Amino acid sequence: MPDEKSVALSASGTRDPATPSPTLSPCALGEGTEGCRCHDFFFLPIPSRLRYDPSKPPQLTLALNIMFAATTTIFVSTLYYCQPMLIELAQSFDVSYNRVSNIPTLMQAGYAAGLLLIAPLGDLVYRRPLILLLGATTSALMLGSAFTMNFIVFEVISVFAGMFSCVSQILAPLTADLAAPERRASALSILIAGVLLGIMCARIVAGIIAEYASWRVVYYVAGGLQGATVLALYFVLPDYPVKNKGLSYWSILFSMAKYCVTEPQLIQAALVSMVSMACFSNFWVTLTFLLDGPPYYYSTLVIGLFGLVGVFGIVLAPFVGRAIDRLLLPWTSAVVATVGLLVFQGIQTGAGGINIAAVVIVCFGIDVFRQFQQVSLNTIIFDIEPSARSRMNSVVQLSVFVGQIMGTAVGTEVFLKDGWRPAAALSVGWSGFTLIVLLLRGPYCKRYTWFGYDGGRGLRKSKTTCGEKDEPDAKANSSEVNTRVGSREYVVTLEDKVLDV
Repeated sequence: MPDEKSVALSASGTRDPATPSPTLSPCALGEGTEGCRCHDFFFLPIPSRLRYDPSKPPQLTLALNIMFAATTTIFVSTLYYCQPMLIELAQSFDVSYNRVSNIPTLMQAGYAAGLLLIAPLGDLVYRRPLILLLGATTSALMLGSAFTMNFIVFEVISVFAGMFSCVSQILAPLTADLAAPERRASALSILIAGVLLGIMCARIVAGIIAEYASWRVVYYVAGGLQGATVLALYFVLPDYPVKNKGLSYWSILFSMAKYCVTEPQLIQAALVSMVSMACFSNFWVTLTFLLDGPPYYYSTLVIGLFGLVGVFGIVLAPFVGRAIDRLLLPWTSAVVATVGLLVFQGIQTGAGGINIAAVVIVCFGIDVFRQFQQVSLNTIIFDIEPSARSRMNSVVQLSVFVGQIMGTAVGTEVFLKDGWRPAAALSVGWSGFTLIVLLLRGPYCKRYTWFGYDGGRGLRKSKTTCGEKDEPDAKANSSEVNTRVGSREYVVTLEDKVLDV
């Protein structure tokens, strides 16, 4: 007698419908199964443990989270390696300082193009091959920068290196997808810490290497590190299904424009992010002028070391994320962070040009609360529409880019014309504006409500909000609930179909 769970065949050779068949893994059904792929780029095999299985979706472990953060550090650094080496670049290519100063601008312009044209692809294509392709291309471009002897070629490569280095903006929505809802803020805080570390350490590392070796060595090392990172990602990056198969590339771009006028939470987060980044850029750019002049007269080396103060704030990243996950609503934590930024910028306005202790304290405080605010805002936008996380992230990051330009240009102009105190007071005014923007719309408003506090004024998470499904805005955000429930129904339906074959 065959086992009850074996497949029973009738006299005609077909299975008896009354007898259940063993449940098969979706990936066992072959390459054509929805959500399951066996190869990247049609020829590169995906390790079997990394292939997507709807019955056992991938989980974001701490080790994978740290790997994502390290990846963002290495690729974000691409934008900043050149900044401490502009004099060496000008001498090597025999061009003027004015012309070589365009390199950072070209890198940032390329990065902005990547945010607009490449990062939204995370909502349209498989992200594993996209990340591997972007990483490998950036690595090749950095090595090309090291080899070239022509400055025009170097400029062109800089634009494309900036464009393809937007790996971190593909990883951020993927992190939100892989992380459990009750740990999403913690996961994002670790990733954002990697971004900040890349911004701060790139200048320091490049400056040290260029001091004792050629600037080309910096690009050799950067390209090699990026290539090694891509190789490591091949063995650890899980595959994840396409989120919007029915959309085209142009519809993705159009939907980004639509979100900019139809999503109150996104617009709120984008405005706050833009102005806060303007404050952040204003502080760090004008800090160089402040420390170079009276009463400090510090050397370039000492001024550069002030960036290390901010690194200590990165250590607090996991604690920031856990506070948001366990205690505070993301909106509440964003308000707390904004108030903190307002306080420290007030300290800078009062004592930044008088006592160096105040400057050190402000360096630390601004980095900590800026990170706190960014994690909170990212958590908010990633909860709006899970199927559009890449596009919404691109909108916010583009606003951050605009804020960086605004803070650098306006802050420098005010400092050179009126001095350190008006420049610091400018940031106080900007921070006050961001606080007003946050307070115009409460945490429990329905998705398309622009102003007010309908739904309540609670500031802390209740026991139900810490769970996976019982979020206070779950009913208001029906698309998110449908998406999550839909993914679960897909697994059940698939299993039913396998049993009924």
